[in-house]
Amino acid sequence: MTAATAVAAVLVLAITAYACSGLADYGAGFWDLTAGGRVRGQRPRALIDTAVTPVWEANHVWLIYVLVLCWTAFGSTFASIMSTLFIPLAVAALGIVLRAASFAMRKDAARARVRHVAGWLFGVGSLLTPFFLGATLGAVVTGRVPPGNAAGDEFTSWLNVTSVLLGLLAVGIGAFASAVYLLAETHRREVSELTGYFRVRALCAGAAGVMLGAGALISLRVDQRQMFDRVVERGWWLILLGLLGLGAALLLAVRGTVRGLRLVAAAGIAALVWTWAVAQYPYLLPFGLTISAGAAATATLHWVLAWFGVALLLVVPALSLLYVLDQRSVLGEDPTTSRDGHDTGTSAGPVPHHRLS
Repeated sequence: MTAATAVAAVLVLAITAYACSGLADYGAGFWDLTAGGRVRGQRPRALIDTAVTPVWEANHVWLIYVLVLCWTAFGSTFASIMSTLFIPLAVAALGIVLRAASFAMRKDAARARVRHVAGWLFGVGSLLTPFFLGATLGAVVTGRVPPGNAAGDEFTSWLNVTSVLLGLLAVGIGAFASAVYLLAETHRREVSELTGYFRVRALCAGAAGVMLGAGALISLRVDQRQMFDRVVERGWWLILLGLLGLGAALLLAVRGTVRGLRLVAAAGIAALVWTWAVAQYPYLLPFGLTISAGAAATATLHWVLAWFGVALLLVVPALSLLYVLDQRSVLGEDPTTSRDGHDTGTSAGPVPHHRLS
């Protein structure tokens, strides 16, 4: 394996980590947005807020890592994608900003109306970002991002049926993963009255994801037959593993088995990400730029791999500790400083704090 291929594998691992954690976070924002009015959505929003708060920023570390790794090791690819797809990527960035700022604002704003608007913006941001990131992926896999500065069309590259379906699929996968995670949280936190609520949403999101995935494959066959053939011939077993993993996660959640649930769901999502990676290999930009042709100097790649080793030793154990502490209910807001009792439904107030953290 060459240094360029090894770095490309690291990039895929980082994208996988972001898909498994970040998409579920966006899915939580989707369910927050669709929970209903202040009274109707009070209890599900309380569970979402309490479950997401300790880990939501850590889950998005991987996006920064992907960006830094891409522009350092594969600068020409980064420039091509950013210049051609600046519109969807700018909207995705706007969604990240809206989501982060609104999530913080709705917890600290003094007025109920401001908290309500902030919560709505939090949900909108959680919808925009995964959709436009998925549309960006659609532009890449269909070969609409040629090598070069702004070499592709800034509109048709991502505004097409395949890209739109992949954007919706990203939203659907996030919604499914989040509903499954939250369904497990209802068992772990003993909030049984919300179990049926999130079970229905997990089933609906799973069914929608299957239909969107099938639609995306059909569209890819019409749009870019070469990539479709590579997906089917190389990645059919990964697609099967992905479906089995996500189906097993739903079964575990419905049965109330929390142990290992996130790992099973993450394995299902990872299999779908690897389906794309295996099909696209050895291209960075199908079918015009290979990994070897688009890689940086060998010395740069070696340094990237060295710092990846440092990250494995420092960052991964820290994140693992964070998740373990969260699952042991050690983390949480101080009830003497949080806004319990307000009518927003966004803090721990509507669900007894001692049961949620």
